[in-house]
Amino acid sequence: MSADLRGRASRLSVELQYRAGPKLASALRKRWVKLRNPQATIRFGPGCHLGPGFSLHMPYGGTFLAGAGTEFRRGFRAEFAGGDAIVRIGEGCYLTYDVIVACSTSIDIGDRVGIGQASFVVDGNHRYRDRTRTFLEQGYDYRPLRIGSDAQLHSKVTVMADIGERAIIGANAVVTRPVPPFTVSAGVPARTIDYYGPPGSEPEGWEGSGG
Repeated sequence: MSADLRGRASRLSVELQYRAGPKLASALRKRWVKLRNPQATIRFGPGCHLGPGFSLHMPYGGTFLAGAGTEFRRGFRAEFAGGDAIVRIGEGCYLTYDVIVACSTSIDIGDRVGIGQASFVVDGNHRYRDRTRTFLEQGYDYRPLRIGSDAQLHSKVTVMADIGERAIIGANAVVTRPVPPFTVSAGVPARTIDYYGPPGSEPEGWEGSGG
């Protein structure tokens, strides 16, 4: 085979494996999740990409909305506890590998949000204080949850409280309290370690320089 033919074959292989193939597979996944959940409301914006392993668990219905250009790279799963549960994901977001969202009320994710590998977003906490009942018998406390636009969550973050606009969450953090906008938070439980927003808008109690 000549060098020219090898070059053409290589370009064709790249086109099929990394462009046309994934685009076709994404379109088929969109059809499948809608067919599998006829009782649910599911909408994908233009250019929204569903990678391998994308799944929605919606046996009782619910609503899943994903904006234009949002990318679910691999292994995404959203689980809905009831017909009133709603997950809204904005435009231009990217969710990398094995992200799980569990919703019983509402979870709103803004535009251009990045969520790293093996992160978990949930709108409820399991009750545990009643010593007369087993752990599984005690149920959950639920509340709506929001992640602001341009927030960035690194790998293996657990989110159980709101995250503000442009907030950055360090890897392995557990967010149990609201995270203010324009902050960097890390740890278990997550705490604010930096603020980079406009002067005068520092979070309450912040003693850093803000610079």
